[in-house]
Amino acid sequence: MLKILVAVALIVSFATAYATEYKWHGVLDVRATSASTLKSYVDGGYGKFTSGNGENISLAQAGIELSIEWDTGISAHMVANAYSDENDTLIGFTEAFLKYRSLPNSDGYRWQTKAGIFYPEISLENNAFAWASRNTLNSSAINTWIGEEIRVLGSEIALTRLEKFSDSNFDLTVAATAFINNDPAGALLSWHGWTIGNRQILWTESKAIPDFAARMPGYDLNGQAAKSDPFLELDDNWGFHLRSKIKVHNKGQITLGYYDNKATPYRVENGQYGWRTRFTHAGFSWRLPYALELSGQYLSGDTLMQSPLKMDVVNNDYSSGYLALSKRFKKHRTTIRLEEFSVTDNDNTVGDNNNEYGKSATFNYTYRYSKPWLLSVEYNWVNSNRPARAYIEQASKLVEKQWQLAGRYFF
Repeated sequence: MLKILVAVALIVSFATAYATEYKWHGVLDVRATSASTLKSYVDGGYGKFTSGNGENISLAQAGIELSIEWDTGISAHMVANAYSDENDTLIGFTEAFLKYRSLPNSDGYRWQTKAGIFYPEISLENNAFAWASRNTLNSSAINTWIGEEIRVLGSEIALTRLEKFSDSNFDLTVAATAFINNDPAGALLSWHGWTIGNRQILWTESKAIPDFAARMPGYDLNGQAAKSDPFLELDDNWGFHLRSKIKVHNKGQITLGYYDNKATPYRVENGQYGWRTRFTHAGFSWRLPYALELSGQYLSGDTLMQSPLKMDVVNNDYSSGYLALSKRFKKHRTTIRLEEFSVTDNDNTVGDNNNEYGKSATFNYTYRYSKPWLLSVEYNWVNSNRPARAYIEQASKLVEKQWQLAGRYFF
């Protein structure tokens, strides 16, 4: 608490010493949902959607961003989100960081640094205020997982070469991040599998783990806490994220990156284990003729959790990818997204089968009623085979469907 007060005092004193600009932005998202599914992954079930089975009305997101900018190139950013449905109401911070961006030098190079709590720059979908998705109501499986388990406390440094200062027709950015507080990432992906939703886990929030045999007394995972907290530091090891981006003016962008949390997989505190989680990610978004936009991402990696005796308990490979095509016509936009995902279980732990394979399709129509108001209808379809559902006497092979009607107000 003392560190937070000191940081606030420094920001306030800085604001009084230099010219300051304040900006507020946000999103209000109210939805009516009808789903044929299981208990939601958000509530510790095996359902693939944020909503559970049946019909409900929810506050899918109330997000707000505050930025404080000084004429020195330094800015402070804070993002808070709230959610409310039939099961719970939550409010808290999702990001809070300081950023500095220099002016370009004579050769067109510009430095940028940021430090605090933030998302590693991976998602190409979640580009609206408060990390909302622009073209669909639910994010892809990749970015649903990023919103749930991947958040860092650290610092990034990035170098960009601007095209307007050189003979090239693109901007090139390379960046490196060093971070802590993401050691248990991988637990939720392993134990409930890939999901399709919009919920971002709040900083310090924990999520219930589904029931499975290995968590029963006498089994290998009996000591695991009932909820996983992705944003803990257990071993004082620094993780890292490397990324690059090519941005072509008025055309699109291509990204590539690698994440490694460097967690000690046999470290455990209060039922929270370290998970050595690594992955490579690549993506693109490109503007095509006739107001079409094509985008896609692919992510592939592995995660390892061991007992204190350094014996493998969970050893999984995982991958997911999607292609999305979006078409805009005046006030109308339609988006189609197709996905494939998998988890491969490489260990022999009894009562903990993490294997999974599935496909997903999303169809979205959005009408811009006015500049801030968007009205959307979306259909989500997931066909997956997850043997772990047998632990709760549900079918391993399951087709889940969901309709959503949403009103979103961006300000």
